[in-house]
Amino acid sequence: MPTTNNITLRPRFKMELKEQNETVLNAFNESKKAQSDFIINRVDDHVFIRFPKHKQHFWSPQLHLEINAIDSETSMLHGLFGPNPTVWTMFMFLHFFVAGLFIAFGIWTYSNWTLENPFGLQLGLMLLMVAAWFGLYLAGRFGKHKGKDEMHQLYDFMNITLKANNID
Repeated sequence: MPTTNNITLRPRFKMELKEQNETVLNAFNESKKAQSDFIINRVDDHVFIRFPKHKQHFWSPQLHLEINAIDSETSMLHGLFGPNPTVWTMFMFLHFFVAGLFIAFGIWTYSNWTLENPFGLQLGLMLLMVAAWFGLYLAGRFGKHKGKDEMHQLYDFMNITLKANNID
C-alpha cells in the first residue's frame, strides 16, 4: 500500500488483475457470506469494505474498490481509503465554511483599508481562518494516523480475499 505523497489524506492504490471483473466482484460477494469481521457492500463495479458498527470509532476508515474490466481476461482494481462518508462531508463543509469566512473577512479588510478605517480586527480574523485551516488539516492527519492499523486490516482482508480465489 505504498503512497508516493506523504500528504495524501485519502490514500489510493491500483493493481491489474488477471481475471474478469465479474469474477473478482463475485469473490467479494462470497467473502461477504463467509466472514463477519467486515461489512461488504457491492454496487455495480464498486465494493465498499468497512468495519461493523460495534468495531468502528469516529476515525474508522473504509475501503472503496472499483473493479473495471480492461478486456475479456483482465481487470483494473482501483482502491481508495477514506473516512466514513459522513465524516468526510463534515470536513469538506468545514473547509468551505472557513474558506467563505476567509474571503468575507478579506473583503471586509480591504473595504476598511480603502476607506482608511482601522482594519486590524478583520486582518486578525483572516489569520484566525488560516489557523483554522491548519487545525482542520492536522485533525485529518490525526484521524488518518489513528485509523492506520485499520487501513492495514482492510488492505490485508482484500488481499486475502483475492488470494483465496486465486486472483493475482
